[in-house]
Amino acid sequence: MSVTTLDNRGVRFTAAMTSVILAIGLVTGSWRVMAAQTVLFALCAFIGLQLNPWGTLFRKAVQPRLGPMSEADREDAAPVRFSQGVGFAFALVATVGYAAGWMTLGIVANAFALVAALLNAVFGYCLGCQMYLLIRRFAPAATDPS
Repeated sequence: MSVTTLDNRGVRFTAAMTSVILAIGLVTGSWRVMAAQTVLFALCAFIGLQLNPWGTLFRKAVQPRLGPMSEADREDAAPVRFSQGVGFAFALVATVGYAAGWMTLGIVANAFALVAALLNAVFGYCLGCQMYLLIRRFAPAATDPS
């Protein structure tokens, strides 16, 4: 498996674990919980998906029990990494909202992130990935300067 290809079963597992963290953040209104998730999103989006502890847990404990990855289980890493950036933005807003005492802002941003993570975990539908594909579709193609 190359660095640009992921096991989509692991992506869904990671989304499920992220959903748990985001749900804890929503229930508690804790800026600390959201800050931890924000850091995790940032590491995955801006440095690399290999830093995700949930992905490591999946690869070491879950994936061996599922059997080999089929071609249908392969997913391009770029949209997933972009979705981590979108998650980072929402988690950052939630963290700032909770920390500043702007609970409504924190709750709304936290809830949006949670809904997106749950859609991926339960249905395999990645909103951030769909945004990535839309942007790629409508963004002007790079031109060859020669």
